[in-house]
Amino acid sequence: MPTKHSKRYHNAVKVADLTKDYALKEAVEILTKFPKAKFDETVELSFRLGVDATSGEQNVRGTTPLPNGSGKKIRVIVFTDDAPKALAAGADEAGLTDLMKKVSDGWLDFDVAIATTEAMKQVRTLARVLGPKGLMPNPKSGTVTDDIPAGIKAVKAGRVEFKMDKTANIGVGVGKRSFTPAQILENAAAVLEAVGKSKPATFKGSQFIKGVSISSSMSPAVKIASTEFSKF
Repeated sequence: MPTKHSKRYHNAVKVADLTKDYALKEAVEILTKFPKAKFDETVELSFRLGVDATSGEQNVRGTTPLPNGSGKKIRVIVFTDDAPKALAAGADEAGLTDLMKKVSDGWLDFDVAIATTEAMKQVRTLARVLGPKGLMPNPKSGTVTDDIPAGIKAVKAGRVEFKMDKTANIGVGVGKRSFTPAQILENAAAVLEAVGKSKPATFKGSQFIKGVSISSSMSPAVKIASTEFSKF
């Protein structure tokens, strides 16, 4: 039975041949010509990796600043004994014992959790709550730090975290449809470079990044040519 496509998909294929691969710049230009939704869609870069997803030594994760920000208001909480300092630096909520209890009781209305090194000794007990949501503070992602003002500033300015899922795929937001093509391109290039450089030392395969595509919340994906990531 032939696959049924939405009206939005059929309008998109009038813009470009979605079976082809495109240079990143051209793919971004195509994406910005697709019909828009009634809200400001998130633009995402999707990666298919060649690592062994069952090997802990080949887990891929990291962070990178977006040159033009994410276009999203980032809600940040900080686990710390010095809540006034964290709140003054821009945290949406801060504290330790009371904040931990609030989270433990099911409150997860935030995007990023930061913790001081000392606070992490207690925050580790929230791993079962925060871990599955990708919200657990982690030194590798810069969210375990004793420089709380700098940590908050980096996150609020548009630093994004990426983490491979159980099927060796990664999805990273690189902006909004309201961004200019140049802004999306610059952000996407930064993410592509960051993921490419996160190749595990134990990876011995021939192709770390097997495929990349770019899409927005309501659009079909545009495939990126392998020449854009084959160097990784």
